[in-house]
Amino acid sequence: MRYWIGVASREHVMRGVKGGFAQVCHGKEGPLKQMRKDDWIIYYSPTLKFGEKRPCQAFTAIGQIEEGEPYSFQMSDDFIPYRRNVKFFPAKELPILPLLDSLTFIQDKKKWGFPFRRGCFSIPEADFEIIADGMSLCLDRDQGRRPEA
Repeated sequence: MRYWIGVASREHVMRGVKGGFAQVCHGKEGPLKQMRKDDWIIYYSPTLKFGEKRPCQAFTAIGQIEEGEPYSFQMSDDFIPYRRNVKFFPAKELPILPLLDSLTFIQDKKKWGFPFRRGCFSIPEADFEIIADGMSLCLDRDQGRRPEA
């Protein structure tokens, strides 16, 4: 099982939550192909809306990758991104700033935004646990397969 961070504006993340899908790196297929059923994805939103500068700087959604492969979805005549089905869970948004010293994937705390430029990347289980706990993700066995802490 792997743990992923996807990066998108809060507005775009909420579209994915509503539709039950993940879309990363401006619709690229490659990162989605690395994900497997039961992997976890947490979305980090640097901004509230795509193309605007109003900051969000919070983890905004958490879900588990479902069965199936990435698939293309025609959003417009000239934009056909890839998506992956995700089961999202109720969770509260979590500001990142109080977590900077705790997250190991952020090595340079002064340039903490640098890892998010990749758009999608895997993180250690311990970092996943810190974020998931902060988002108040609490599942029983019938709702999902959250790893034991």
